[in-house]
Amino acid sequence: MFLDFYGLREQPFGVTPDPRYLYLGPGHREALASLYYGIEANRGFLSLIARPGMGKTTLLFHLLAKFDRTARTAFLFQTQCSSREFMRFLLAEIGIETESQDFVRMHEQFNRCLVQEARAGKRFIVVIDEAQNLDPTVLETVRLLSDFETPQAKLLQIILVGQPGLADKLASPSLVQLRQRITSVSGLSPLSVEEVGRFIEHRMKVAGYSGTPVFNPEALELIAQVSEGIPRQINNYCFHALSLGCALRKKTVDAGMIHEVVRDLDISRFVSEVATPRRMMSTSTANSDPFSPVEELSERGRGYVDSVLPANGDPKDSLSPAEAIEHMRDVARLLHNWRGNGERQTA
Repeated sequence: MFLDFYGLREQPFGVTPDPRYLYLGPGHREALASLYYGIEANRGFLSLIARPGMGKTTLLFHLLAKFDRTARTAFLFQTQCSSREFMRFLLAEIGIETESQDFVRMHEQFNRCLVQEARAGKRFIVVIDEAQNLDPTVLETVRLLSDFETPQAKLLQIILVGQPGLADKLASPSLVQLRQRITSVSGLSPLSVEEVGRFIEHRMKVAGYSGTPVFNPEALELIAQVSEGIPRQINNYCFHALSLGCALRKKTVDAGMIHEVVRDLDISRFVSEVATPRRMMSTSTANSDPFSPVEELSERGRGYVDSVLPANGDPKDSLSPAEAIEHMRDVARLLHNWRGNGERQTA
């Protein structure tokens, strides 16, 4: 582990949503302020929608920490469920164990809990993460929860959190009643190059680092480019870069090291080449292309045919498995090189 090598107390680029490591760039700060105000103003339904890896869960943990003493909170992750299962998950999250399958009874139990918290002067906040996975019937159940209210105030604040698919689902005509009740929609945008540098510096500092920057400007610029400004991606590249730096005994991470990390994390290296020909153009189109490998494939194919049917006319039974695999690999490589040459010529 690289902690001692870089003088760190703990892992700065972990995968858990630790609120201490939340970097409040302009976009995250605006979303946090919008959600906080919505809860303070008892607006009922709020939403947070962003791409995967943008730090939604970390932001929400930070938000709920602000209401730790003044609100009862529930954080639901199990979103691939029926309405009845959803209610059981919700009750379990607030400490009410029930074996009842009666939907009305579960509603009554939840309502009693809301009233108790309201009498104690506390808000009740329910966060539903990965809400894009909720079935429309379950979303309708969620909408009905908002009916728990008094003439003076809402008893329940609900935050729907999810990926862009949540917006698509809420736009459905069948969910118009739910959509009309959502009073605030917040989003998170990718970090800029400058924000990526401050994001990394912030996390290193929280982890106990003090000293000159570990990542040089070229490395930071490259991280911003390959990560697309997505915090989860930034964390991943930085973790592996520090691991590599420790192995190489280098205190400074440069662009060359980031390039190596990018290569190591490139999953396309493991994509099967055999599937490549299926994505190719038709033979007639290929023959009209100056980079077409058809003629070369034909020549190579004849070589393999000759190995099966020699000139003396005594055929072999078949290609061996090893010969067949090698032939397919040759085909895939030729087609891959042809496609690459064509793209370069077009550029």
